[in-house]
Amino acid sequence: MKTSLVLAMAVSVLSGPSLAEDFGFAGILSNSNKEDLPELTLSSGKPVADGPIMLKSGKLYEIEIVSDGSAELALEGSGFFRAIWVNEVVVNGLEIRPFGLESVEFDDAGTMEIEFVAIKPGRYFLRQPGTTGENQRVDITIE
Repeated sequence: MKTSLVLAMAVSVLSGPSLAEDFGFAGILSNSNKEDLPELTLSSGKPVADGPIMLKSGKLYEIEIVSDGSAELALEGSGFFRAIWVNEVVVNGLEIRPFGLESVEFDDAGTMEIEFVAIKPGRYFLRQPGTTGENQRVDITIE
């Protein structure tokens, strides 16, 4: 996908329905364009994910991050968070519409849902801060 098309998609999503319709992306946030991803797990001593995640630029995704409360755990991945447009983060039924994310952290057990549009193709990761083990990260590719 050309950079100008990706930029037009990002502008259309950020600018609202009228500009999205002008560029032909009105359905980008529709449920027919949405895919649920495998859940990520934050638990002391358990892998974050079952394997790598493959995404397509311009597609809407939702991912659940679940913490069992066994430790205070977080996920960081500034490269990934800068390559997506976050539509909303839902925590305990509360919807948050952030300008962007750097990381997410759980002090206690709970579930967080992040709905986003993959924008910039490349290879990224989310990992538990300060760790180097393969089980404490998930590799993500945006095509």
